[in-house]
Amino acid sequence: MSELQTTPTMQQKTMDWLSLAESLGKQFAARDTEADESDLFVADNIARLRSTGLIAAGVPIELGGGGASYADLCAVLRILGRYCSSTALAFSMHTHQVTIPTWRWQHQNAPVDGLLKRVATEQLVLLSSGGSDWLQSNGTAVKVEGGFLITARKIFASGAPAANLLITSAVYEDPERGSTVLHFAVPMNARGVSIEPTWQAMGMRGTGSHDVVLSDVFVPDTAVTLRRAQGKWHFIFHLVSMIAIPLVYSVYVGVAEAARDRAIQIAMKRSTDEHLCYMIGGLDNELTSAKLALQHMISTAVASQPGFETTNQIMTGRTLVAKAALNVVDLAMEIAGGSAFYRKLGLEKLFRDIQGVRYHPLREEAQRKLSGQLAFGWDTSSL
Repeated sequence: MSELQTTPTMQQKTMDWLSLAESLGKQFAARDTEADESDLFVADNIARLRSTGLIAAGVPIELGGGGASYADLCAVLRILGRYCSSTALAFSMHTHQVTIPTWRWQHQNAPVDGLLKRVATEQLVLLSSGGSDWLQSNGTAVKVEGGFLITARKIFASGAPAANLLITSAVYEDPERGSTVLHFAVPMNARGVSIEPTWQAMGMRGTGSHDVVLSDVFVPDTAVTLRRAQGKWHFIFHLVSMIAIPLVYSVYVGVAEAARDRAIQIAMKRSTDEHLCYMIGGLDNELTSAKLALQHMISTAVASQPGFETTNQIMTGRTLVAKAALNVVDLAMEIAGGSAFYRKLGLEKLFRDIQGVRYHPLREEAQRKLSGQLAFGWDTSSL
């Protein structure tokens, strides 16, 4: 069913997802401070996402899921980001691992329906290592009879304590092809898989972004879904860029919105101060910039096909959202004044949480380099 159709049923379903996110967000907000202060994973919140069906919201209705549109999933993450940054960010990592195979099922007739049906029926939580692996990947794959033994450490694995299935990769030194990245999924309860609790971070402290350690984990040949040259752009990474990045950055726009609202609430007693009005106007300009850049990313993802031009558009938007979101929270701190330094007022936490916007791929230097190479017409096969 096309996203352009607007039957009453679909309109009602859209309203339901967003209303559900708003309702859950208000519940999650009460646990947000506790998770931040204690480095606790937001396990109860992820359990609520499971019990309410949001874990499978992105799975097509035909495969037993909620059938939420891509734009609605972005909106859900943005709403959750206003209330609990950590829950929203951890959920975005699962969400993009659902929407990528959904896109492939809808556009390529790819045989991924088994995975998507399992997400819907078993409420599986998928764990991504793609942000820290990217084009190079890491870890080693050693060929053995019937498959490979994988040894690797996957960092920044957001949502690890609640995950059922790790979607990851490792490098195989193929005697014929050279360094080859293998992509596969590993059950989190497989022999040799462990979580090392390393996540003691500046912000986003409740995401449970621990290290996942793979020690001689057996992956059968049949579980390898993709083989690609190490360090080179491949279709799958254009697809990941197109689908994943707008979802993740929807969270940060939600965090920026929360900072804006909190700053105005704190500064309301000084609402007759003309200079303060000027500063708030500047903050709203930055927030509008972030929203417009995010909307461009979402529209591009919905209407485009994976490829260098689409990746360029998405990653340019990612840089613009990051800059604007950081500026929003900086201005919010200035507007609130010295009181923003107190943890109890909440802005200090949002300031720390928004810093994560800097670190997802492609970071600005790499994005600008890619944009420049494309502008000069470089041979994309060399990138």
